[in-house]
Amino acid sequence: MIIPPENHHYSYTGRIDFSSPKTPVISWPGTSIKARFTGSYLAILLDDHEGKNFFNVIIDGDDLTPYVVQAEKGKHKYVIATSLSTGEHQMEIYKRTEGEDGLTTFLGIELADNATLLPAPPKPIRRIEFYGDSITSGLAIEAAINGNEKIGAEKNNYLTYSSIAGRDLNAEVHTISQSGIGLMHSWFDFTMFDFYDQLNADGNNNSHWDFSKWTPDVVVVNLLQNDSWIYDTLTEKPSVNAIVENYLSFIRLLREKYPNTYIICALGSMDATRPNSPWPSYITSAVKILNSQYKDEKVTTLFFKFNGYAAHPRQAQNRENAQLLEQAIRELTHWN
Repeated sequence: MIIPPENHHYSYTGRIDFSSPKTPVISWPGTSIKARFTGSYLAILLDDHEGKNFFNVIIDGDDLTPYVVQAEKGKHKYVIATSLSTGEHQMEIYKRTEGEDGLTTFLGIELADNATLLPAPPKPIRRIEFYGDSITSGLAIEAAINGNEKIGAEKNNYLTYSSIAGRDLNAEVHTISQSGIGLMHSWFDFTMFDFYDQLNADGNNNSHWDFSKWTPDVVVVNLLQNDSWIYDTLTEKPSVNAIVENYLSFIRLLREKYPNTYIICALGSMDATRPNSPWPSYITSAVKILNSQYKDEKVTTLFFKFNGYAAHPRQAQNRENAQLLEQAIRELTHWN
């Protein structure tokens, strides 16, 4: 028995394109679909556009041993379980990979013929939104310290500092991130200014997210790592004032969307926060202007310590950074 995507018992999280309710399109890292069901059998139905995406399928909350789906290009059925115990079960489909890995159309799930889809558990009341780059996407998070950082199977947004903090704080999370992206310069021809308001995360496109649909309590911005790398390659380098003004402009854009949201201006834990790096000071300068000139007291900073090696943070560093972020958010919001 196939349960189509438009069934109201599914619980969707993330920027998902529902322009066709029968074929919702998933693109952002951390996009999630949850459901409760009965029966011993579960399969998921996906139409992956590129064949590069990976998904965790978590049954009954066991996220230590998820079923990992490597999506094949085109329409396919992926059998997850055939002998579940009797009674109720919970399921979560979680996108490990990011927009650069292509779009995926969710086509529903398949249950045993005598099974039932039950109302999903209620969503958390708390909400956190992240704007970031490969660190927030989870590039190479499951790789060895000295491993290849380009293996798709080792990219896993579920294990990032951002997603861990969201779960620990019992908050619903939206992740707006792209490996290689910056605010002034990216490793491609668009920046977060072009990208932050898109519904679809597959490159720079004309899709538009409706910010009125979902308002976070906290926004975390972890950007400038790529700007710092690209800065050293530029013949004409932007001035300190230009960098600060650019950063300030982005935070002001977010403030226009979210007048009452706490904003944490973060950086790290790669070499932009190495000892004596100037990049944290640019963020600090921008936040001081926001606090004083714009009287915006709901903006603050958080810098994750340099992880100490020339690679993306792995699981251990992400767990440490999640703890720091959780503490910062609790201090701002007084969440228990």
